[in-house]
Amino acid sequence: MTGQQHIVMWSGGITSWATARDVIAEHGTASTTLLFADTLIEDEDLYAFNEQAAARLGVPITRVADGRDPWQVFEDKRWLGNTRIAQCSHALKQEPCRDWLATNTDPASTILYVGIDWTETDRLPGIVRGWAPWTVDAPLTRPPYRDKRQLLAEARAAGLPVPRLYRLGFAHNNCGGACVKGGQAQWARLLDVFPERYARAEAFEERMRQKLGKDVSILRDRTGGDTKPLTLAALRTRIEEQPEQLDLFDEGGCGCFTDNAAA
Repeated sequence: MTGQQHIVMWSGGITSWATARDVIAEHGTASTTLLFADTLIEDEDLYAFNEQAAARLGVPITRVADGRDPWQVFEDKRWLGNTRIAQCSHALKQEPCRDWLATNTDPASTILYVGIDWTETDRLPGIVRGWAPWTVDAPLTRPPYRDKRQLLAEARAAGLPVPRLYRLGFAHNNCGGACVKGGQAQWARLLDVFPERYARAEAFEERMRQKLGKDVSILRDRTGGDTKPLTLAALRTRIEEQPEQLDLFDEGGCGCFTDNAAA
């Protein structure tokens, strides 16, 4: 390709859609790419949203994939991803995208766009360093400032459906609602609406505990002032028997494209 390229790091979330819309409005469709790294455990509705959003925006999705899902990455790395460290972000999102960028773009004439908003500007310096030598921009960190509720309303006004995970109350439309960076509130919601997905994650976590011979877990328990492992089996029991001990404000966060991009 010749001329400047504009690469939107597309996740299927509402902020990546809004970022793409703003980039296309400023630079047009011809020089814009929507780069989507598939973790292979996304909600089925995310793929439908991708198709509809791409059609409305006038730019097809460019898909890359490592070929593994997060659980396979954890097994290969012999490390259970958790709310602090999740190698799946690097292996399944950042590495495939960086490989595609290295093959298809010139850093000197390419701008990458990430879907962080004005509430996350503290993360931007690290993101810029992580994606060097490519230039990084984050249009949603600048006015007019909108929250996710407003962005979802704008997507509906543009003729797009609200992705299913958002409709079900999830904070992020990624990894089928089973992101290991998510907190207790996310996992409680997953158990409620997708119990089969919760059961798969719970069984895998237990298998990794046995394989590693260590008291590891995806979540942490901070009750009583001490931090200790909280397995999904223990969380399920707590949900069923002691729901008052749940931290329902602990949604956790997703930073797959934006954290430790060069790690």
